[in-house]
Amino acid sequence: MPLPGLRRADHIGFTVPDLDQAHRFLVDVLGCDYLYSLGPFRHPAEGDDWMATHLAVHPRAEMRNRFFRCGGETLLEVFQYDAPDQRDTPPRNSDVGGHHVALYVDDLDAAIEHLKSAGVEVLDGPTASKGPAAGNRWIYFLSPWGMQFELVSYPNGKAFDTEGVRDA
Repeated sequence: MPLPGLRRADHIGFTVPDLDQAHRFLVDVLGCDYLYSLGPFRHPAEGDDWMATHLAVHPRAEMRNRFFRCGGETLLEVFQYDAPDQRDTPPRNSDVGGHHVALYVDDLDAAIEHLKSAGVEVLDGPTASKGPAAGNRWIYFLSPWGMQFELVSYPNGKAFDTEGVRDA
């Protein structure tokens, strides 16, 4: 049975080590619009487990966050935590909980050149997809804090949409 009333994804949230650095990258390099900030939020009293019971983080964690809009549609909620048990190694895609944020661009080659000219580490590629995703080209790049992002472009659609191809 599907989730009642599900309409769409609302936002993507991720944690960064330096909120100001992330702000500069998201606004100055990627072109996101800054919307607003919240916090800091903390619950310093012993026995107050709000952070643990609401966010599944250490009860004495402190959190600040900012919201950004990318491309007029996608909302990003970016967190910075200070927590006694915080890990600071970004997960790889192959790690449980690994992730990336994929951004659609009209001109993949121009977007890659923009990232490179801004000093962003761009991984090998671009790669042309096959099978149901044929028509898509993509490439990964890393944020200044090591998080994986992806650029994708499929101006003529993907095979699963345009041709009804479901299996390779």
